[in-house]
Amino acid sequence: MPKQGKGYRKASGSYDSLKYHELEEGLAVVKSLHYVKFDESVDIAVRLGVDPRHADQMVRGAVSLPHGIGKTVRVLVFAKGDKVAEARDAGADFVGGMDLVEKIQGGWMEFDKVMATPDMMGAVGRIGRVLGPRGLMPNPKTGTVTFDVGPTVTELKAGRIQFRVEKAGIIHVPVGRMSFDVDRLHANVSALLDTLVRLKPASAKGSYVKSITLSGTMTPGVRIDTASALKTARA
Repeated sequence: MPKQGKGYRKASGSYDSLKYHELEEGLAVVKSLHYVKFDESVDIAVRLGVDPRHADQMVRGAVSLPHGIGKTVRVLVFAKGDKVAEARDAGADFVGGMDLVEKIQGGWMEFDKVMATPDMMGAVGRIGRVLGPRGLMPNPKTGTVTFDVGPTVTELKAGRIQFRVEKAGIIHVPVGRMSFDVDRLHANVSALLDTLVRLKPASAKGSYVKSITLSGTMTPGVRIDTASALKTARA
């Protein structure tokens, strides 16, 4: 097992890892644990009371965070006809069809988000085994298979994130950077939690949001009081 670094050990000893914090307080604690020189990501892990093995309890979707995620997002669009110009005008980094499919089949992966128009999904399906495991496959449920190319590219560039519950019932996504102030991080977390609550499967029984943990890329986790966080999100 890798030995934890000095910075991590110091951060771990500077707060009560067993305490449940109000959301705003918890975000302040996460920021206080920052010890590396780069602007690390702030991530959230939400454990849901669902069983992803059942199709009717699969939670997946997308949300446009009010303040983005603080990084440049490279968007690739599969389109043809007048949708090519629409994508480029909206700021897409890469636009094409079979040329991009072949390029990806050759190992090229220099992009962060992928969307496609419905009439291009036949071609995109050829690289499903490449995009799927990386969470990049366009999907109507996340709004990335659509003819509304311009608005979708704009949202993806601005920080729209996609999420899908993992096998253990956890959703793990970035909600900003350490350089964000607490208010911006708070707004982003609240937007995500509000979306998750609205996507609660009808078949999910008992407690839906079981736990919330915040952390930096290199920091230990900070526990968040679930009830208060959800109340804040709904407000």
